[in-house]
Amino acid sequence: MIWFMVCVFGGLGAVTRFILDTSIQRWWNRAFPLSTALINILAAFFVGLAAASYLDRTVSGATYLVFVLGYCGGFATFPTAIGQIISMARQRKVWSAALYLGVTLFGTMASLALGWWLISLGH
Repeated sequence: MIWFMVCVFGGLGAVTRFILDTSIQRWWNRAFPLSTALINILAAFFVGLAAASYLDRTVSGATYLVFVLGYCGGFATFPTAIGQIISMARQRKVWSAALYLGVTLFGTMASLALGWWLISLGH
């Protein structure tokens, strides 16, 4: 049953990503892929919250798997980010590609740590 819930929540995460990505792109009409960066940073924050909650035994292993593998797996879009970085580099937008790579790597790690830290504040 867990595998089915992972699939369902993966679909929900993908739909959420599509809606958020479309909304941000309508507002942000520039070359820098802000929507993908923000979505990945938000997904990392969710994973940080979930991981700390699971470690703290606030949520079950099944809930953790369904949320992280399902919802966050469908919501996050790291392959898209890598494709965008490669595309920028091929277009000789090296500084933009480097900036985007830095935002993706450091932004997601900081966001993950923030989520973890927020949960650990309660204990």
